[in-house]
Amino acid sequence: MNNVDKNRYIQIGLKIAYYRRLNGFTQENLAERLGISPGYLSQVETPNFIQPISLKMLFALADIFRIPPYKLLEFDEYVEESSKN
Repeated sequence: MNNVDKNRYIQIGLKIAYYRRLNGFTQENLAERLGISPGYLSQVETPNFIQPISLKMLFALADIFRIPPYKLLEFDEYVEESSKN
């Protein structure tokens, strides 16, 4: 996996954690609503652990958070590692 994709997965995980806390869910509550384990959700949210998610999960999260799915895919600007050289 290239650095750009890794950064995208990290940002998605951080956004999930942000919206989860904003909506007052614990990892256990949200995992139960999604039908996944809390450990898997923890891996998704952890920035140093790259854990891809499916579109099905992304859409379910957007529905639970009552946001458009694209909100989870809005990425901050970043510098690709290879362009630093």
